[in-house]
Amino acid sequence: MVRTITWQDELDTGIDVIDQQHRRILAMINQLSERTPQRAGEVLADLVDYAQSHFAFEEELMEAAGYPLADAHRRVHELFARRVARYQERHQAGEDVIAELRDMLSVWLFNHIRNDDKAYAGQVRRYLDEFARSQAGGGWIAAALKRLFGGGA
Repeated sequence: MVRTITWQDELDTGIDVIDQQHRRILAMINQLSERTPQRAGEVLADLVDYAQSHFAFEEELMEAAGYPLADAHRRVHELFARRVARYQERHQAGEDVIAELRDMLSVWLFNHIRNDDKAYAGQVRRYLDEFARSQAGGGWIAAALKRLFGGGA
């Protein structure tokens, strides 16, 4: 069995909902430790769906906060989605991509959080703090969570 990857506190963005989503992605990566084709297929399907909703949520937050590099960040997300789709195609064609996929996801997630996500975090946190002070009951973030994930904050 391959060793699981452990969350590092330095990866926290200070935006609880984003940090929870990142931890869920890390858990999906760790599921690949089972190294079975069936598990890989399940993880790939879950990852494709979850990454789309996570990316949409992050992008909506960045736009609302006026983050100037939101378009560049969106392109990084699009490249990642295409990369995962290629792994999914290779897996469906019978190729063993588990170790390669796990390595790629691990490196990508940690680098993406440390660099791209940390870059927007301060501006988004300030926006959310200001918004929370101006709106009672969660307003925007509660509505976005419900729309994107089917639940509340």
